[in-house]
Amino acid sequence: MAKLTSRAEDYSKWYNELVVKADLAENSSVRGCMVIKPYGYAIWEKMRDEMDKKFKETGHQNAYFPLFVPKSLFEAEEKNAEGFAKECAVVTHYRLKTDPNNPAKLIVDPDAKLEEELIVRPTSEAIIWSTYKNWIQSYRDLPILINQWANVVRWEMRTRLFLRTAEFLWQEGHTAHATRDEALEETEKMLEVYAKFAEDFMAIPVFRGIKTPSERFAGADETYCIEALMQDGKALQAGTSHFLGQSFPKAFDVKFTNKEGKQEYPWASSWGTSTRLMGALIMTHSDDLGLVLPPTLAPIQVVIVPIFKGEEQLAEISEVALEIQSKLRAKGISVKFDNDTQNKPGWKFAEYELKGVPLRIALGQRDLENKTVELARRDNLTKETVSIEGLDAYIEDLLKTIQSDIYNKALKFKEENITKVDSYEEFKKVLAEKGGFILAHWDGTAEEEEQIKQETKATIRCIPLNNEQEDGVSLISGKPSKQRVVFAKAY
Repeated sequence: MAKLTSRAEDYSKWYNELVVKADLAENSSVRGCMVIKPYGYAIWEKMRDEMDKKFKETGHQNAYFPLFVPKSLFEAEEKNAEGFAKECAVVTHYRLKTDPNNPAKLIVDPDAKLEEELIVRPTSEAIIWSTYKNWIQSYRDLPILINQWANVVRWEMRTRLFLRTAEFLWQEGHTAHATRDEALEETEKMLEVYAKFAEDFMAIPVFRGIKTPSERFAGADETYCIEALMQDGKALQAGTSHFLGQSFPKAFDVKFTNKEGKQEYPWASSWGTSTRLMGALIMTHSDDLGLVLPPTLAPIQVVIVPIFKGEEQLAEISEVALEIQSKLRAKGISVKFDNDTQNKPGWKFAEYELKGVPLRIALGQRDLENKTVELARRDNLTKETVSIEGLDAYIEDLLKTIQSDIYNKALKFKEENITKVDSYEEFKKVLAEKGGFILAHWDGTAEEEEQIKQETKATIRCIPLNNEQEDGVSLISGKPSKQRVVFAKAY
């Protein structure tokens, strides 16, 4: 098995190789699109299932809306349409026919032109709010708390598996409320759901914050976000929650009768995460040997590899291995007993390291005699000999320790790569030599924000929530500032 390019040698190449070699995904025959392979999809399913549970615990229901959005509906919310216009895929015809000059070729049938062009959804606010118009008449119909799991298309020119593809999987929540305060509370609540999911489940520490006006979602009054730091010192936006105000209800003339019998527009929020989280997971934890998966996300949490000579030894080892497997599964731990005879143990060890299996049990003849197993941790590559007696309880606790250790390692990295700077020269020096999150004062203008972006490629990732207030001066204009914001280069 060929080794991965090291992160130090070429981080981008390391990432691309790892996604393919670990059997997570591959490029498809459609430019810019990907095939998510079973192992990669199993990780995404675990993410999806956990988020879905959290959404339902906070009162949301799943629904599904069409893939196609009539162009007139899409245009109705002007800011949103303008924001996504350059990324839209458009359906103009509904039929092909045989080319009369070449029977082996199909051409678009000019007689099958659609009366109205359809946008392949880049996001679903337009189609959903046009539907809510039929659902909302009275304050009794509110709130509406809907989520959908779907695919969207944003026609990207430069693509990378999971991080940026023309089509990707995601969830998008769309809610309607009677008051501004309720919609704002929903926006902030869902940001915290994302943050807790990232930290507790994905073992990724994040900044919680608000985007600057120029970085806001098109059509939103306010965009909240969580920002994570990758091992190469770049930031990755891991989830967004948008306070939409009344822009979409007004665009689609959605009104309700309030308790006083007066007509008013509802207030809206939307929030989403995508398969981009797979990229965040890989780049936060993995190493030069392959994936490092938190136990919560590992499709296989424990693998048992038998060390044997001949069928007789394999039969003896299998009896014990299957008993261990049964006890672990009874505790809800996913286990694979790899009794395949085609590949040698050394090959299997490397394969399961590559795929990020958190714990590996090696079980040989001598282990049977000593009533022990060798346990190898993927996260820190340590090994220990452990008694078979009580092994299931020991592994249950060890998986929790591994989850915690992986998070703490990522948290330490994040904290060591947060730098406060007070001058533009210092800012550029830290960005070039260290990267990471840079905390600096900003005068609040789009002009200074754009200048920094053009000159350094760094953007304001967020204005942290509950930000410490301190007097300072902005990096370029020297105007007074009351707080630092988070800058970084980003994916």
